[in-house]
Amino acid sequence: MTDFTALKTAVMKGRRQDVVTMVQAAIDSHEDISAILDQGMIPAMREIGEQFSRNEVYVPELLIAARAMQSGLALIEPMLVAAGRKAPGTVAIGTVKGDLHDIGKNLVAIMLKGAGYKVIDLGVNCDISKFEQAVAQGAQVIACSSLLTTTMTYMKDIVAHFQGKGVKVIVGGAPVTQAFADEIGADGYGEDANGAVKLADSFLKAG
Repeated sequence: MTDFTALKTAVMKGRRQDVVTMVQAAIDSHEDISAILDQGMIPAMREIGEQFSRNEVYVPELLIAARAMQSGLALIEPMLVAAGRKAPGTVAIGTVKGDLHDIGKNLVAIMLKGAGYKVIDLGVNCDISKFEQAVAQGAQVIACSSLLTTTMTYMKDIVAHFQGKGVKVIVGGAPVTQAFADEIGADGYGEDANGAVKLADSFLKAG
C-alpha cells in the first residue's frame, strides 16, 4: 500500500525517480489510482504552491517538484481517463501574441494539471483565434501570460473579445498587476502559479 506521506514528500523534494517508482508500484499492485492523485500528488503541489506564495521556496524548487509530479502523472493519466475520472474543469493557457516566454506559463500549466484540471496548453505567441479554438474544445477559463510590457497590452483585446461569452479570463506574468487586471476588466489576476490555481478553483469549483 502506498505511503502517501512519502509520495507527497518525494514530489515536494523533486525526487522524480522515487515518484515514478512509488506510482508504478501502486499501479502494479492495482491500487486506487485516484487516491494516488488525491492523497499524494495534489496535496504535494498545493503545499509547495503555498510555500512558493510565502517565499519559502523559489522557482527552481517549484520547477523540480512540478517535474516530479508530471513524471508520476504521466503514468496514471491514461488510467484516469479510462476510468472516466472527470476533471473539475478545463483551462486553456498561453503566452500572448508577440511574446515567446514560456517558463512561467509552463509552471502554471503544470500546477493546474497537478490540481486535477484538464489543461489545453496553447504555447507562446497566442492570438485571439488560438484561444477561441481552445474554447471550442471546452475551455471554461482562459489564462493569459506575458513577460513583456509591450505584449501585455494585448490582454485587453483578449478580455474584450470574450466578454459576455461565458468564459473567464485570468491574466498574469512579471509586469502584470492587479491594477492592470482591473483596468482591462479581467476576471482575475494570478500573482503566481498557486494564485492561478486558486482562481481556477474559485471559478470552476464554486458550489
